[in-house]
Amino acid sequence: MCGIIGILGKAPVTPLLVEALKRLEYRGYDSAGVATLVNGHIERRRAEGKLVNLEARVAREPLPGIIGIGHTRWATHGKPSERNAHPIATDRVAIVHNGIIENFQELKDELVAEGRKFESDTDTEVVAQLLTSYLELQMSPEEAMGKAMGRLRGAFALVALFSGRHDILMGARRGSSLAVGYGEGEMYIGTDALALAPFTSRVSYLEDNDWVVLKADGCSVYQGTQKVERPIKKSGLSGDLMGKGNHQHFMLKEIHEQPAVIGDTLHSYLDPATRSVRLPSMPLDWTKVSRVTMTACGTAFYACMVAKYWFEKLARLPVEIEVASEFRYREPPLPEGGVCIAVSQSGETVDTLEALRYAQSQKQTLLSVVNVPESAIARLSNVVLMTRAGPEIGVASTKAFTTQLVVLLATAIGAGRARGTLSRQEEERLALAMIELPARINETLNMEEDYRRIAENTLAGARDVLYLGRGLSFPVALEGALKLKELSYIHAEGYAGGEMKHGPIALIDDAVPVVVVAPTDPIFDKIASNFEQVRARGGRLVLLSDARGVARLGAKAEMSIALPDVDPVVSPILYTVAVQLLAYYTALAKGTDIDQPRNLAKSVTVE
Repeated sequence: MCGIIGILGKAPVTPLLVEALKRLEYRGYDSAGVATLVNGHIERRRAEGKLVNLEARVAREPLPGIIGIGHTRWATHGKPSERNAHPIATDRVAIVHNGIIENFQELKDELVAEGRKFESDTDTEVVAQLLTSYLELQMSPEEAMGKAMGRLRGAFALVALFSGRHDILMGARRGSSLAVGYGEGEMYIGTDALALAPFTSRVSYLEDNDWVVLKADGCSVYQGTQKVERPIKKSGLSGDLMGKGNHQHFMLKEIHEQPAVIGDTLHSYLDPATRSVRLPSMPLDWTKVSRVTMTACGTAFYACMVAKYWFEKLARLPVEIEVASEFRYREPPLPEGGVCIAVSQSGETVDTLEALRYAQSQKQTLLSVVNVPESAIARLSNVVLMTRAGPEIGVASTKAFTTQLVVLLATAIGAGRARGTLSRQEEERLALAMIELPARINETLNMEEDYRRIAENTLAGARDVLYLGRGLSFPVALEGALKLKELSYIHAEGYAGGEMKHGPIALIDDAVPVVVVAPTDPIFDKIASNFEQVRARGGRLVLLSDARGVARLGAKAEMSIALPDVDPVVSPILYTVAVQLLAYYTALAKGTDIDQPRNLAKSVTVE
């Protein structure tokens, strides 16, 4: 959430700042702004809402300057408004900020007592006012930033522009990502390599508590007063602004990319000739692992729920799954010789990062499943299990989630083989099932008119929707409900089928659609029983099953789709695509903002 860009250039930077902010729209935001130095003075243009509003403002009121900063804000302190949009500025300094300053009220009280007047409702303004107070004490910008870093608490990334100083930009990070880009006589700083890709492929990543001084010929990085070095790496990201192709939305494009990216991910983890899993070298012996702890947030947490079934069944390993924001504060005891697996699309999710740091303090071997190899979570981990999803722009995760599932299943199979709980014949069977997945998902994508029909006729007009699943399909039900909530703003809940009669059955009537996720796996009869219980109470049943399941239950449902037949172990990956399409077409029918749902952000860098 929130996007930062800063440029110390040779030519007017405002068009470049706005273009870079477009690349960061995927992170989620509700206002945007830019600031430059004009004749040594800070000038700003800000606007509430989408970037088109900022572009219109800049077109009406051009903003010159060859040094500047830009920001897309997702509101934390202070409602979305132009007044609270970043950059936040005094006459001496302008600030863009991701994250939260946890001790902002304490600092604000102190600064107000000194006679300083605040113009916004943001926690960010305390940084601008604090730096200004130090500058007025005749400190240099470098001295002011170094001192401020000792006063600020929280998780944040900051970039500062100083009046009268056309020669420097400064940044700082603690718990929120920030990268520096190197040009020819120009320097850049931004949230991530994607923001910097149009300008440079030479990038370094700041570490926690780093603060940096950018000048035209390079930068200096500090921890406290100590100068430190951060390696420059080559980014593989394209400078082209990614388009939607022939699709109406990024989300639909990314749903349709799943056969390809799942195939790419499988290529990294499977040998199709021998039908065996190949994992990177790991500093652990799976036979001696006593427990696996998995931690994540949001959709990635549901990937952990699926993986729990896989690790326990295939590798006979006990698994605990933890919502990262709870895990980090609960501080549970972790066994010696344990493994902690963190799952995150961005690799920057602050709660997951802090949960992994706690696991590190408990001497766990750290594995991460991420889509960004240079991310903070990846850099902290002992082993990085990369997905091959490519950049995901739609806020609601699709291809990142299914590739996470592929990686986690491959890892569970590898652990089972190492522990002797999975035979060679079983490994070959599962490998073949995974190899066939891209083709089966293509078949699923060819049923789009069926999803559209269900969405328009059954789901779009509902106030509440229930999703039911059992076993490996239970997390898919949770994910389906989450996607529907995210995209269409319809209240939806996912339940284990057996739990329905312990409360949710009270909600069933002829106005409540119930989506039943029911591949014909070993517990199909159990979910069929739950299906009949809903039917007996007049529920509007939507059945997602295969041909055998639809033959048995389809005539009793209001709507049904017969999905391709796959091995039950891989069914969560296929059925996830189905619930993604249901959510997409429901949102399309309702006319909501599919790629950037209200209040949501792609990379959650605040608690």
